[in-house]
Amino acid sequence: MLLLPTLLLYALGLLLTGIGSRLASRCATWCGALCGLPMWMVGGTLVAVCTALPQLVLAFLAAGMSVTALAVGTALAGAVTQLGLVLALCLLRCNVTVDRGELLRKCALLLVACGVVALFVRDGTLSYTGTGLLMGLFVLFVMQSIAYQYRFAFREGLELITFQKEKGEKTPPEDPSGRTVLFPAMSIRTSLRNLAGVVGGMAVLCVGAWALLNSAVALANLTGTIQAQWAATLISFGLCLPLLVEVFDHPLGSAWKRFAEKCRIYPPQALPMQVLNSAILSITLVLPVSSLMYRRRLPVGEQFRQYDIPFCVLMALILLLPPLVKKRLYRWQGRVCLILYVMYLAAVLIMPRAGA
Repeated sequence: MLLLPTLLLYALGLLLTGIGSRLASRCATWCGALCGLPMWMVGGTLVAVCTALPQLVLAFLAAGMSVTALAVGTALAGAVTQLGLVLALCLLRCNVTVDRGELLRKCALLLVACGVVALFVRDGTLSYTGTGLLMGLFVLFVMQSIAYQYRFAFREGLELITFQKEKGEKTPPEDPSGRTVLFPAMSIRTSLRNLAGVVGGMAVLCVGAWALLNSAVALANLTGTIQAQWAATLISFGLCLPLLVEVFDHPLGSAWKRFAEKCRIYPPQALPMQVLNSAILSITLVLPVSSLMYRRRLPVGEQFRQYDIPFCVLMALILLLPPLVKKRLYRWQGRVCLILYVMYLAAVLIMPRAGA
């Protein structure tokens, strides 16, 4: 009898998390622009961090409530879902063009972050040294993002690559809308409205994250399963749902499409790199922040060590090697990542590991 209220709480959490994160992110980037920051600075800092805002808030609350399995799962399982589901579908459906150097640097950074986690959780907890190294990688990520946005703004030193067509494959049509990200003119009224939007959006986001957290704990208790399973399925999928809708270009329309487009903080063609950025931040920012909030060595269960990290490494290698060797992107990369994600879900659901 408690199952239906729990599912309703989960649905409410998804809605509030999506609304709050989009509103807070849009108003935060506006505030940065209104403060006089250059667009390349806003794109390299606020836009990059805001992509992982839902995961960051949920993991922060989970660590504060000592629900460590959901805190770690939000970071690690979230990265696997972003790479294996969202980015894979984006590669399959969209006509992607990315900067080769930026893609290689970000994939290498993701591999280093996975290596740090694998090396410093061998005893089942994330050491303080590992937490510090991950925070250092986050700083490096921000510096890379700022440098790339600066080069992109002035079109300096970019090596753009796109898909290598496969036999009989039709190129998806370009986005004809030509939508761009617009920022408001400076005024006291606009500043106050955006500041209120940041505060209100964060409040809504916190309520939504609390609802998701409590619904996941309740579902684990009702079904007698480990919390890591729900972190890898409902939580990770739910937090990525707005990005998935964006990948499919809002097929059902609705008010959410108008809201999402009004709150857009990056152009549509930047979606693949933003998804990759979010996966990196899930490990280099969300995980160490959870460790700091927990105030002790953060437990990292066996399931995360044996499933999440290896699958994340495999997907990063699949994304890295073809552009590194052939200087091309291929649609089969998306297919392989999607297959790996299905294998990951099967392993998590059928063979959950103890201690997660």
